Amino acid sequence: MVKTVGGALSSNFLGAAPAWYKASIMAFLILNPMLLYTLGPYVAGWALIGEFIFTLALALKCYPLTAGGLLAVQAVILGMTSPQAVYDEVAHNLPVLLLLIFMVAGIHFMKDLLRLVFTRLFARVQSKMLLSLLFLLLGAVLSAFLDALTVTAVMITVAYGFYDLYHRQVSDKKTGNSQDSEGTAPANAALVEDLRQFRGFLRNIMMHGAVGTALGGVTTLVGEPQNLLIGHEMHWDFVTFFVKVAPVSLPVLAVGILTCLAVERWRLFGYGHPLPESVRAILVARAREAAGMRTAREKAALVVMAMAAVLLVLSLALHLAEVGLVGLAIIILTASFTGVVEENRIAHAFEEAMPFTALLTVFFAVVAVIHDQHLFTPVIKTVLAFSGQAQLVAYYIANGLLSMISDNVFVATVYITETQKALAAGAISREQFDLLAVAINTGTNIPSVATPNGQAAFLFLLTSGLAPLIRLSYGRMVMLALPYTVTMSLSGLAAVWFFLH
Repeated sequence: MVKTVGGALSSNFLGAAPAWYKASIMAFLILNPMLLYTLGPYVAGWALIGEFIFTLALALKCYPLTAGGLLAVQAVILGMTSPQAVYDEVAHNLPVLLLLIFMVAGIHFMKDLLRLVFTRLFARVQSKMLLSLLFLLLGAVLSAFLDALTVTAVMITVAYGFYDLYHRQVSDKKTGNSQDSEGTAPANAALVEDLRQFRGFLRNIMMHGAVGTALGGVTTLVGEPQNLLIGHEMHWDFVTFFVKVAPVSLPVLAVGILTCLAVERWRLFGYGHPLPESVRAILVARAREAAGMRTAREKAALVVMAMAAVLLVLSLALHLAEVGLVGLAIIILTASFTGVVEENRIAHAFEEAMPFTALLTVFFAVVAVIHDQHLFTPVIKTVLAFSGQAQLVAYYIANGLLSMISDNVFVATVYITETQKALAAGAISREQFDLLAVAINTGTNIPSVATPNGQAAFLFLLTSGLAPLIRLSYGRMVMLALPYTVTMSLSGLAAVWFFLH
């Protein structure tokens, strides 16, 4: 029992986080001013990046918004960036924030339809290898036309729904077993093993799907935000962008597919967890039970959700409006025609995305520090000093490494801007400029799968409510991504060298 105010403040600091974690964050907050005033803002800026990655890596110990937010607030107070610079970063990324706020909530209103579709898929596809490949290709195809965060939100909704169904079944008092909402293992030994395998299975398919969003996202003009940025600067339309990037993106896609099959076939790097037959039976039985009890109103709601899904795909594929605004329209239509009109039920749909939206805003503050302190400038000057094919390779590697630790949209913006300056100064030809734009695009999209902070979709998955349930930590995500990181990055590098001319 804490009896003093000072003791209470110490206990309240970062809540239930471990004592060593609290001490680490406090040490960072003490160290940063010392680094700034002794070694300068450049060193302090890189230290801040490392500290922020530390908070992401231990997201299961303490949600990064609080600890990472303290670091970002301190950076502003110390003058490493300014409130206006942070606001400018947020304003620049407003479409992403609108997407998170409204699109993820919109997907929530279609969860019953998604659960129905994917339950049938799980019931009919018995092969784990084939199912993994389907999730990879599903993520790739959808992300080529939709946004990776939207696709990831769909997969999270599906996986969470399945886990919830299984959890409620094994928690049923009639079975004589118990399991809490955080996924604590039930007492029965067989159920313990089933739960372990089921968590592993969900981790596997979620990672295959997430990597798929990167594989598909790199191929088209609308696949990722930085693609739109590069395409706009280069005046490339949809077809031109696809053709220009294809010499790198298509070989990498083929390698990604082979990697998926290999890690599942030989159970490498944490893959190969099957869906336990007992779990499959529970999911199918619950689905049949729900179908048998489905009322006319519930059937009508599924029809509305299906129509909304078609509208969603068409709106995003044709880019009728910003993704977030499309999500808001989906919320309005599905809620209106499925009877969800109570404020508390609508508010529940926003619970998943809002913490991540706030965290991403904190991340933009760190990006503002990177920009204001010119932390990437030495790397940019180094790669611009190369020429010919060596310059293309240097661009690919530099963009890949920087995108692993920073926002890939920011990295692409910096590099395309500096490359345009080099073109205007006559340092490179127009033909080389076109090739460098492809190297920037593929560099920011492919190697960035190495870390959760390299891809917004990965970070969203890591900080979602699903991650602790399936025991998906930062380190485990990096390990699961490792085979893809190695094979895709190296094949992309080889394609840049041999095929980009």
